[in-house]
Amino acid sequence: MQNTLNFLLAGVGGQGTILASDVLANAGQAAGYQVKQAEVHGMSQRGGSVTSFVRWGHVVHSPLIGAGEVDVYLAFEKAEALRHLDQLRRGALALINLQAIPPLAVITGDQTYPDDERLRAALSQATDRASCVDAAAIASRLGNVRAANVVLLGVLSMLMEHAGIAQPELTLQVWLQAIAGRVPASYLELNRHAFVAGREAV
Repeated sequence: MQNTLNFLLAGVGGQGTILASDVLANAGQAAGYQVKQAEVHGMSQRGGSVTSFVRWGHVVHSPLIGAGEVDVYLAFEKAEALRHLDQLRRGALALINLQAIPPLAVITGDQTYPDDERLRAALSQATDRASCVDAAAIASRLGNVRAANVVLLGVLSMLMEHAGIAQPELTLQVWLQAIAGRVPASYLELNRHAFVAGREAV
């Protein structure tokens, strides 16, 4: 891994973006990195945008990430994915959840929701390492669509391994312990299954 690995997570309120960010931070710490984390909640309780920055490194001085410096991008919703593509460095690893949550402006007809063709075109301009997954469908098969955020983490963990940007210390057990440190006990087994299902989807 390079000296610092910069993550950007972007989603909509209610998708579990912050929980996923916390798990990512915990996993980095358990693997031996310094970790910094910062979040922005934009009317998240009403379905507004939510973004989170996580940085892993040998020495990390600030949680903030400059434009064009994101190494790993995890987008929980398609329109939110488009909103932050300018933050990616060329060659960044991007994972997009194929879920659409139209904002109020789209529902009222004032705006048009971007179609998949626009998303694909924008992704191809931003990076050549983009993947898409229907995490909600995978989570639904497990019995709870709200576990889609942990499915996404499972997918991301495997993509990071394939891309060679995860240290050997970042084992499956480290990820599962990070999830256990953030998820209520009553939902722990579901989320373990969701994480593994995400890895198997890759």
